[in-house]
Amino acid sequence: MSTSKVTYLGNLRTENEHLKSGNKFITDAPTDNNGKGEAFSPTDTVATGLANCMITVMGIKARDINVNMDGTTAMVTKTMAANPRRISKVEVILDFPKGIDEKSRKILENTGRTCPVLYSLHPDIEKVIKFNW
Repeated sequence: MSTSKVTYLGNLRTENEHLKSGNKFITDAPTDNNGKGEAFSPTDTVATGLANCMITVMGIKARDINVNMDGTTAMVTKTMAANPRRISKVEVILDFPKGIDEKSRKILENTGRTCPVLYSLHPDIEKVIKFNW
């Protein structure tokens, strides 16, 4: 069964539908690549997906070890390179609520650093991950 459906809407915009839930979002080409930049670009979704994945698997682990990480945020910075145009670097800075003990921090950091998206990104992409406790 397919995961998603992507429809080209014209003017370098796509509509993306998650088939199981029906949730949708759009993407636009970025302004530095002939687009409007009014929504996530496809490469933005890849970089942001890393933070989504890290927080999700860490949330699963936090629940398992009875740690509350509600309110955790991640700031994502994507750097592009040319020839060929590609993502060259993704930086994720995670900020956690206060009060998480040292042992849980180590468990959660290890969990975040082993998420499926991180393992799926090309080895040539520089990954900079910072955990702020």
